Amino acid sequence: MPSEVVVLENEKIDITIWRNFLELVKNHKRDFILLAIIMVFVGALDSVFPLFTKYAIDNFIVEKNLIGLNKFIKLFFIVIAFQGINVYLFLAMGGKVETNVSYDIRKKGFEKLQILPLSYYDEKAVGWLMARMTSDINGISETLSWGIVDFAWGLAMMLAVVIAMFRLNAKLALIALTVVPPLAIASAYFQNKILKAQREVRNVNSKITAAYNEDISGAMTTKTLVREEINLEEFKEITEEMKQKSIRATIVSSLYFPIILVLGSIGTALVLNSGGKDVIQGTISYGTMAAFIAYTAQFFEPVRQLAVVFAEIQGAQASAERVFSLINEVPDIIDSEDVVNEYGDFFTPKKENWPEIKGEIEFRNVDFAYKNGEKVLENFNLKVKPGETIALVGETGSGKSTIVNLLCRFYEPTSGEILIDGIDYKTMPQIWIHDNLGYVLQAPHLFSGTIKDNIKYGHLDATDLEIIKASKLVNSHNFIMKMEKGYDTNVGEGGNLLSTGQKQLISFARAIVKNPKIFVLDEATSSIDTETEMIIQKTIENVLEGKTSFVIAHRLSTIKNADRILVIKDGKIIEEGNHRELIKEKGYYYNLYTNQFIEEKNKEVLG
Repeated sequence: MPSEVVVLENEKIDITIWRNFLELVKNHKRDFILLAIIMVFVGALDSVFPLFTKYAIDNFIVEKNLIGLNKFIKLFFIVIAFQGINVYLFLAMGGKVETNVSYDIRKKGFEKLQILPLSYYDEKAVGWLMARMTSDINGISETLSWGIVDFAWGLAMMLAVVIAMFRLNAKLALIALTVVPPLAIASAYFQNKILKAQREVRNVNSKITAAYNEDISGAMTTKTLVREEINLEEFKEITEEMKQKSIRATIVSSLYFPIILVLGSIGTALVLNSGGKDVIQGTISYGTMAAFIAYTAQFFEPVRQLAVVFAEIQGAQASAERVFSLINEVPDIIDSEDVVNEYGDFFTPKKENWPEIKGEIEFRNVDFAYKNGEKVLENFNLKVKPGETIALVGETGSGKSTIVNLLCRFYEPTSGEILIDGIDYKTMPQIWIHDNLGYVLQAPHLFSGTIKDNIKYGHLDATDLEIIKASKLVNSHNFIMKMEKGYDTNVGEGGNLLSTGQKQLISFARAIVKNPKIFVLDEATSSIDTETEMIIQKTIENVLEGKTSFVIAHRLSTIKNADRILVIKDGKIIEEGNHRELIKEKGYYYNLYTNQFIEEKNKEVLG
């Protein structure tokens, strides 16, 4: 169960990450500020309650006097009521901020996934991407929203408590604060430890997500290869690693919190020791001493809360690094600013400015190599007339799919040019070619929903009449109407409620209803039965009529009527011509065709 995990090595709080994050959510700046202000009020009011205690002890208990008690009680309850309103507001506002932040980051991440080229998906495991868009974003938004709540409350509380302590008694205030320096040293030490441990946990979590995804999507393969026990053992190894890393992270965090607690207790003890003597000597009142004990506890309570926030921030930074590695990913294929201004982009296309595609295509001195350095094409040249059907034939790895992917601009040439109607397609937006492209894959992917939803997926404005017309063109209308709900039949996840041939026919209809100017059939009949192939073959000529088409063929019988057949080997055209011309040459294509023909006839004889 392979999975790809990006390991990030920065072991300190990266201000750039959080600045980047705050920039992303600046649309909610007002909500953040309002939330912080509410928490300042909450913290400030919390610091008032020990003063009520001091007043009550010095004026009612010590003096044994009840004069003014009613007014005191009324004022006390007014403050409590006001604090209750503040608490309600911060809970409501905190929830709003968390939800909005999650929504914005997910939207931003999903937008980036839509525009990233195929080369990005070649390198990233699905589980890695899913973890970024789910658990990592949850962790970031929760920490940021509620972390701000605790941080604002903690700072406000500590500041108010310090001011109140110094106003009551400067000596006791200084004694209580003597534990702050060792507190700062402990925090600095544990910062790197906690961040490193949290990052390791997030790395293993990505492996687990990837393993889940691969095992679920590969359930059929698992069954046929009887890999259940092996998969379980492999998954146990990953979860065992997750357990060990999580325990280590918990231990590191757990060591930090008791240290904060011990230092707070030491501060309280020092105040009790010195303040108790002052009370005996009569230099401070009982109420002041009681207030100081309460303030000491109050001062270290937000410190403990901030320690929790601090630990959460360590974990959230590990998540933030991953999320922003996705959001800030620079695509290999980028439309220039001038192109976007003139023609738009994926999300705001300016179709009124697009030149109409007629279908003339030219590869001019094209070289291409993948990121791993594997060179596929070198000085490749090809010119295709509008409406011409080009068939690509060759061994696996010869470069057929690469040629098509370059044409579709899923990848771009390392050097050289690809022209469409004489226009270098790099001077046009990517969506220009994609919007005029009909692509049928060897293993078509259907989305969860109905047959109708899938056919109109690439052309949402398609009418029922257009959907039916496209279905009739590929001879799928009859089998669709035999289903209980017809076009409203649910196809299941990935189309698993339909046969391979039915999925292929629906994918043909989906490509046709879009009315593209360029068609690509990538071994579109190799995974279906002979009967379905014959059905598709009868309609394919009508479908491709007047459209520039590229057909990657496994079954050579399907390309006999192609205008030109290109035999590709090692990224070069070694033979070119129509079916009859290549058969007459008795070269590579001739041998390939006759061998396949004999093989198919033998199968027919053997039944």
